[in-house]
Amino acid sequence: MLVLFHGRGADEHDLFPLLDLLDPERRLFGLAPRGPLRLPPGGAHWYSVHKIGYPDPATFAETFERAGAWLEAVCSEHGIPPERVVIGGFSQGAVMTFALGLAAGRPRPAALVALSGFVPTVPGVELDLDPPLPPVAIGHGALDGVISVEWSRSAARLLEEAGGDVLYRESPFLGHGIDPGLLRELPQWLRRALPTTA
Repeated sequence: MLVLFHGRGADEHDLFPLLDLLDPERRLFGLAPRGPLRLPPGGAHWYSVHKIGYPDPATFAETFERAGAWLEAVCSEHGIPPERVVIGGFSQGAVMTFALGLAAGRPRPAALVALSGFVPTVPGVELDLDPPLPPVAIGHGALDGVISVEWSRSAARLLEEAGGDVLYRESPFLGHGIDPGLLRELPQWLRRALPTTA
């Protein structure tokens, strides 16, 4: 299964095209849920933003719990074990990806794809970086004025130091967006992370 979490102020339709780009052979059951919060300036959100890197604890805790329960219910309904699930996302969705994929007490997914996000620091969500970690693909634009590229650099270092298998791609001329070059690279990476026979 491939689950993609959208960014702040968008909705599930924003990432639907990525399901086909990342999985052109349609091997995977693809889903893109909608964030449960409605906040200014509009659209759907996963948490309230007060300071980059540090999600609002109240809104994040509720959404994290809901998203985790939803993911477990979908896996159960379709008979897909967590270790056969790839979790990914852009911006706020990348933050949710790191939390759902690496938090203590959560099942380990097959792989993570975090685009233009950060590893969140929030009370009540502790990371479990004990090996083995799932492989992680991280992409970020060097010119990102919304979430600094330093956040992804730090995430890559954190995971590599913990023994993780990290694919890190920094796009020198990109702002807060997704590099088409990385999207061309990810399908093969996903095939290695989640082979057909497992």
